[in-house]
Amino acid sequence: MVDKIEDSYPDGTCAADYADSLPKEVRRLIREEKITGETSGMCSEYAQANLVVLPKELAFDFLLFATKNPKACPILEVTNAGDRYLSEIADHADIAKDIPQYCIYENGELTGRYTDVSSFWREDLVSFLIGCSFSFEGELLKADIPVRQIEEHCNVPMYRTNIACKSAGVFHGNMVVSMRPIPYALVPKAVQVTGSMPKVHGAPVHIGDPKVIGIHDLAKPDFGDAVTIREGEVPVFWPCGVTPQAVVMASKPSFCITHAPGHMLVTDVKNINLKY
Repeated sequence: MVDKIEDSYPDGTCAADYADSLPKEVRRLIREEKITGETSGMCSEYAQANLVVLPKELAFDFLLFATKNPKACPILEVTNAGDRYLSEIADHADIAKDIPQYCIYENGELTGRYTDVSSFWREDLVSFLIGCSFSFEGELLKADIPVRQIEEHCNVPMYRTNIACKSAGVFHGNMVVSMRPIPYALVPKAVQVTGSMPKVHGAPVHIGDPKVIGIHDLAKPDFGDAVTIREGEVPVFWPCGVTPQAVVMASKPSFCITHAPGHMLVTDVKNINLKY
């Protein structure tokens, strides 16, 4: 059992207190390990990204997997082998230090969680930055649609499903979804808002009964935290960028670095630029 790292923020703040902050400033606080907590609600005008880092020998297989499964794995940037610094979505962001928490997998097993993975960096590693549904939460809030995990200051609940991804090379597995409770009357608007942002997962993959997609207890998410579902609300499920972590566990590559669920890279890309 790998120990979790405590989520922390400076001076008793929480993620939502950084809603109006600039991404570069938040990344600096993360690099200095002053922020180690989840990033939902931070820099609300800007996109966030999931991370998958793999040896070069597996990079093509994963790129093909992502191409075949664009709703779960919408790619925002891919680095050259060995590059630790991003050039497109976050100016000179350090892949090994600018995410609050990382997971390391060896042969499909989680072997550690870290706030800095620079000591594990190798010249053969290729990084994939994948769109994150946190990016459309600011747009939901603008449309007066509640985002429960921001209200409750916790991580979004994420669940394994029975929805099979399309296999590619060594990579195979099922989709992971994130869930947000939405008032019944606002579901069409939520579908419209998120459907306009396909680079960050787009429209929901399922609405309603979780058992249809293999989820048996919403109070027990596989990743993240359970949230309150109020009377008059329906659970709505979106494809999630934690899907690659489930796929890594199923496919068992020799080595992989990912973000810890809910702990994202905050990019310099404005959410509005990810719309159709």
